[in-house]
Amino acid sequence: MNYTLLKFYILTCCLTFISCNVKTQINPQINKEPQTEKFNIIFLIGDGMGLSQLSSAYFYGEKEPNFSRFPFVGLSKTRSGSHKITDSAAGATAFSTGKKTYNGAIGVDMDTNAVETISEELAKNDWSIGFVSTSSITHATPASFYSHVSSRLMQQEIAKDLVYSDVDFIAGGGYNWFINRTDSLNYFDSLEQKGFFVDTNSVLTLPDNNQEKLAFLLSPDGMQAKHLGRDNFLSDATVRSIEFLNNKSEPFFLMIEGSQIDWGGHANSSEYVIQEVLDFDLAVGAALDFAEKQGNTLVIVTADHETGGFTMAAEQGFGPFMTITRDYNKLTPVFSTGGHSSTMVPVLASGPGAEKFCGIYENTKIHSLFRQLTNMNSQK
Repeated sequence: MNYTLLKFYILTCCLTFISCNVKTQINPQINKEPQTEKFNIIFLIGDGMGLSQLSSAYFYGEKEPNFSRFPFVGLSKTRSGSHKITDSAAGATAFSTGKKTYNGAIGVDMDTNAVETISEELAKNDWSIGFVSTSSITHATPASFYSHVSSRLMQQEIAKDLVYSDVDFIAGGGYNWFINRTDSLNYFDSLEQKGFFVDTNSVLTLPDNNQEKLAFLLSPDGMQAKHLGRDNFLSDATVRSIEFLNNKSEPFFLMIEGSQIDWGGHANSSEYVIQEVLDFDLAVGAALDFAEKQGNTLVIVTADHETGGFTMAAEQGFGPFMTITRDYNKLTPVFSTGGHSSTMVPVLASGPGAEKFCGIYENTKIHSLFRQLTNMNSQK
């Protein structure tokens, strides 16, 4: 036997073992179970964000995307209880309740029975709750975490449900559903009676008094698109909501939606999609910055479905005799549909319990893992 080669092999194995252990020790977010005190969840949903949409941040951004900061990655299967291709209502209801349901359903099962959501369950156990969205705050995705109606189109009823839910922080569009209603009711008054500071100007506005709840409703319906001039609302609202909720003594659950990645896909506008993804990535970065500093916050990023059949393809041209040429150094974003697709979507995880989100699974598993990590499973 060549003893020199044997010594080299043993030395290499030892160095590899040491290297792996060092990596584990310097990343405190890996393989770390939630501590008993002040464990938070920040759940970011890029509506319509498939893998190609997420990938666009790596080609069109000016720096390494915050998506790269996640140590664990999984894939979620998105079909609904009624269709092979889900809509946002059924997709978000799967996250919030752990139940597959029909397209258009908000917080109800296949038989339209109300199902308790993760945010409602946590609120009953003294968690603070927040919702942020670039759509109307009564739109399908945020609504699925606090409302129970048979159709996502029932936004006046959804607004009422929000007023009487146990939520502490709201930021998004949609004030028309609270004040310019067909029943002439003014739910801004109701929000204020519930202890909310209500503002329609900026998420940075400070209340006059130390109020326990904040509501920022900044547009009649959905917020302005990023490529048409929306400011840094999403990242500002992320920072503001985290600061506000973290100042409370109880743990918090915060759902943040980058709604208009989906709208860009429906419009088959690559500029719309890409700018929304880059804006969403800034909010992701703000959440991760807090989580890494605080040390006991789980951050999950995923999508309810993919929209548009979005692909960053090679630029095509024509050569001699009308032959097709492709330039693999130039990208041309293309779409295959104006609707949703059935493709699986990425799940990115960081923080205590993040390794549990690896693998390929149904979207309902995300709800199950939230309940497991917050010890809700042991209370039923």
